[in-house]
Amino acid sequence: MTPASTSSPWNRDSRRAALAIIPLAAASVLGQLATYPNLAWYANLTKPSFNPSDWVFAPVWTTLYLLMAFALWRVLRLPDNSTPRQLALSLFFVQLALNAAWSWIFFAGHNPLLGVIDIVPQFLVILGTIVAFRRLDRTAAWCLFPLAAWVAFAGVLNIAIWLLNG
Repeated sequence: MTPASTSSPWNRDSRRAALAIIPLAAASVLGQLATYPNLAWYANLTKPSFNPSDWVFAPVWTTLYLLMAFALWRVLRLPDNSTPRQLALSLFFVQLALNAAWSWIFFAGHNPLLGVIDIVPQFLVILGTIVAFRRLDRTAAWCLFPLAAWVAFAGVLNIAIWLLNG
């Protein structure tokens, strides 16, 4: 490869795509490692009437992670030296870390109360990320609205499970 070919737009976009996909794939795998071994525990919990069927969770989260990756990729494509971009990326990765931690707290830790303690700030950081992304790229911000809606629903579900099993 010549030096000119390493700086082509295709290579920059490929690197940015990898930077968007790898952390999200890692968070997804980490969440699954905590969740799947504990599905029997979850099955034995008392759940509210609005608890979705188990089959709903995988396609919903797959869609949400794809939307998050696309949103992140769009923001990563913006100029590197922007303070608003750095803030938006920081918020994004904080919400992603809280997202991955929730599975370990709730499922692996068998602790719905600590799940609530994680999911409330997670939801607030998602809202902050949407605001920060909107200032940079409206499409990226809109891609996070389904995440906010699902995490809000998951928060209500988490609270109900905690109350029913506390």
